[in-house]
Amino acid sequence: MESLSFFAGVIGNIISVLVFLAPIGTFWRIVKHRSTQDFESLPYVCTLLNSSLWTYYGIIKPGEILVATVNGFGVVVEAAYVTLFLIYAPAKMRAKTVALVSLLDVGFLAAAILVTRLALQGDTRIDALGFICSGLNIVMYGSPLAAMTFILLFIPTRQVTVQWDTSTWCKDGCRDLEVALGICQEITYPDLCGPQSIVIE
Repeated sequence: MESLSFFAGVIGNIISVLVFLAPIGTFWRIVKHRSTQDFESLPYVCTLLNSSLWTYYGIIKPGEILVATVNGFGVVVEAAYVTLFLIYAPAKMRAKTVALVSLLDVGFLAAAILVTRLALQGDTRIDALGFICSGLNIVMYGSPLAAMTFILLFIPTRQVTVQWDTSTWCKDGCRDLEVALGICQEITYPDLCGPQSIVIE
């Protein structure tokens, strides 16, 4: 059973690496045009926070080296994306991104680590951090679906312009791929809260 769990973890890591690398096309466009255009920094700031928390989780939980290493890779990649965003964003967007990084990637991350280190011990600390990480994953990968639902339900179709140019298709295709890979990542991450949380009657 342990080898099966490790195998599932390796598959999860491969999918995670693909998730982290999915926005490369977007950032190639940003560097090429020397502008962030109409892209938002929030998804990358949130993914940096998520990867940081998962890395911490993988470090404090015994036997979760795969989670720690792949998310450590994710921290490096997402930090590079956020840095590029700060370099090429206009002043207003740059200020917004700095505020988001300060609030989420510094403030929230530091608070989560301090609270779990000082207030919780052992398995309770691991479980609490696992639930925080899972909650962030659900919000991150569910938010595009919520936005699509809102558009379909509340915006009249005559106001929705469909563009069939290649760049839009590629951008949307990459975002859809990222969401799909994120869902696969959630499914394949084994042993989230540990075997001690499973009760068999």
